Amino acid sequence: MNFTSPRRRFASAAVAGIALTGLLSACGGSGSGDDAASKSGPVTLPFWGWANGQEAVVKAFNASHKDIQLKYTKVTDQLTMQKQLTNAVKAGNAPCLVQNTAEYVTSWVSQGALADITQYVEGEKDKFNTGAWASAQVQGKLYGVPTSSAPQFTIYRTDIFKKYGLKPPATWDDFIAAGKELKKHGIKITNYAGEDPSTLEVLAMQGGAHWYSIDGDAWKVNFQDEGTLKAAKVIQEIIDNDLNAKLSFADYAAVQRSYDTGATATRQISTWQMAGMVQNFTKSFGDWALAPWPTYKGEAPKTPAGTNLTGSVTLVTEQCKNQEQAAQAALWMSTNRDAVKTMASPETGNGVMPALADSKTYVGESISQKLLGKNYEPAQKVVTDSLDTVTTDWTFGPNWTAMFTELQAGWAKVVSKEQKVTDLLAHMQQWTVKDLKSRGISVKG
Repeated sequence: MNFTSPRRRFASAAVAGIALTGLLSACGGSGSGDDAASKSGPVTLPFWGWANGQEAVVKAFNASHKDIQLKYTKVTDQLTMQKQLTNAVKAGNAPCLVQNTAEYVTSWVSQGALADITQYVEGEKDKFNTGAWASAQVQGKLYGVPTSSAPQFTIYRTDIFKKYGLKPPATWDDFIAAGKELKKHGIKITNYAGEDPSTLEVLAMQGGAHWYSIDGDAWKVNFQDEGTLKAAKVIQEIIDNDLNAKLSFADYAAVQRSYDTGATATRQISTWQMAGMVQNFTKSFGDWALAPWPTYKGEAPKTPAGTNLTGSVTLVTEQCKNQEQAAQAALWMSTNRDAVKTMASPETGNGVMPALADSKTYVGESISQKLLGKNYEPAQKVVTDSLDTVTTDWTFGPNWTAMFTELQAGWAKVVSKEQKVTDLLAHMQQWTVKDLKSRGISVKG
């Protein structure tokens, strides 16, 4: 499905062992860094991020604020962010503000790296949509401000589907059937990168799975529940029938070329991934359309929140000496209309959907008319509808980063047919429980 770009999902920084009182412990520490206020000048807050458009947003913030200034550092990608933040936290010089995605919040909280900013931002809850607001929380406490949502949908080649008499798949059974027809003509219906198990994650989420949940004063782990097994069945059938390409994002140009030339006919993506298509395509502009995310047969529409899992967040670190000002800056970047528009546009930003309660009003700006052509207008309804069915009850465990690294290794073997999806799930059940226990974390499973 290729939900991720090269900038995401390759995190390998290990989560340090933690001593818990209950489920998580947020270690104290005032930290150092260069964000202290000068007696004769404004508070300067270091801010690390990677998204296109952030530099313009920072410039606008600094121009409109006299007492708070942001010092922006652009990090290469998500992997680099996790590594650099790990090193900075250990050295005691973490930046005040950090761009990140929802799956890493629990891990960073468990290490005591993030500040509880609930008192500074809780009054702004009504400005954000429910799913995005939840992404910045752990056990009811807020550690950052949500910046984007992640509506999910299918984008497909209308010319190819029309040529072979196919309709956009409404269910996963339809998807597999369409894949078998396209296979006769040398076309893959999707791409499974061997390093990217997010396909398994989001299909499990859609199926109602909960790999991690809180049970009393312990974590409960379940990689073999009904929802995950539904996902495994779909994925296994696609792999067994060779309906998927196996292109790695290590060669990003080759992945995009496969879509542009029609060698691969669909993707399940969010708005931000369309920017990469616009920037790399040369042949297929106007040939793409959007359709709802396929459902499991007999089930109501349910859209997984994406591997951004409700999107990105701007986190405030524990070592920041000016946490209240950092929270204010994060709120401004997520709510100022001009800033939001900058980030929503595929041209000036990352094509991300805002985290705001009225995010639907930005749909037209976050999708590409150039890519969709005459399908641009109907595509807006598909995106809008997907926002109403997004999963909001997914929980990330405190060892998510390490778990996902292990999952990656096993997924590569699944894609290469060295093992079944169910074999990987059985391994992940045992491995995750053992890993949590080794960190001193109370766990059931």
